[in-house]
Amino acid sequence: MRMTILLHHWLTSSCLVTFIVLGGGVMQASAQGQPVAASIDLEGTGFHVTLPDGRVLRSPELVGAVLGLRSGLRVRIDAVEQDRDHRGRPLWLHTLSAEQVDGTWQNLCRVGPDGRRAGFAVPGHQTADGRLAEAGPGVFELTCTGGALAKCVRFGYAPWGLRPDGGAMRDLFNACVRMVRADYGGDGWGSTRDGMLIDIYDVWEIRTPDRLEEHEFEAGWTPNGAVCVHHVRVKENVSLDHLVQRYPRLSDRTGPVCTEEFARSQGALLFNRSRP
Repeated sequence: MRMTILLHHWLTSSCLVTFIVLGGGVMQASAQGQPVAASIDLEGTGFHVTLPDGRVLRSPELVGAVLGLRSGLRVRIDAVEQDRDHRGRPLWLHTLSAEQVDGTWQNLCRVGPDGRRAGFAVPGHQTADGRLAEAGPGVFELTCTGGALAKCVRFGYAPWGLRPDGGAMRDLFNACVRMVRADYGGDGWGSTRDGMLIDIYDVWEIRTPDRLEEHEFEAGWTPNGAVCVHHVRVKENVSLDHLVQRYPRLSDRTGPVCTEEFARSQGALLFNRSRP
């Protein structure tokens, strides 16, 4: 699967939105065109908006609405389509526009690996080191399909879901985000680049390896980063020696010693292969 990374992710951290219909929609704004305050939450990747009169609207009914977030960002939902993740479960993808300083609207997302310019919200908030932490209702991250958060949801690792063994998926999701970004040290510093081809698989076989001939085992991953690194993904960005200097815990855990078997013995949840 071709991996193209969108480096920025909007942190919205909002419990209230402003709901405005831009014309021809299923709802109307309040008198004199004033915004209507509404509470917002998520159902999977779909929005769940409760209006003051008790009515509930979900993503397909929100096309044309503007969400005014506490961050100050105003985001318009231009289109909604249903997709499915790697496990066949439904996902809602949104075409989103952000209001610019000059009052114009610009698509919030770059083109993702599947050619779409779409995104959705993921419940929780991203910490300074790049981990998605649990948060209260209405707190979420907006992510585009070219970004690490959205990719890991679409890979089948939605953080609100359950693993096949009944455990919470969040740790596997965070391990995936580390892996997608090549965040070996687990501190939020990613060392990948756009367009890298990687093969992903995990201990529960939600995804199984393709084992392309040109690929070799790269690393095993947990929510805290890599447990070991056989080779770095982008040599121009980082070297094994640099990793050991920056992250002493990886001493004696780089190079040939880092095999899939060794990574499993060190508690890795997720693995990847890439071109050495």
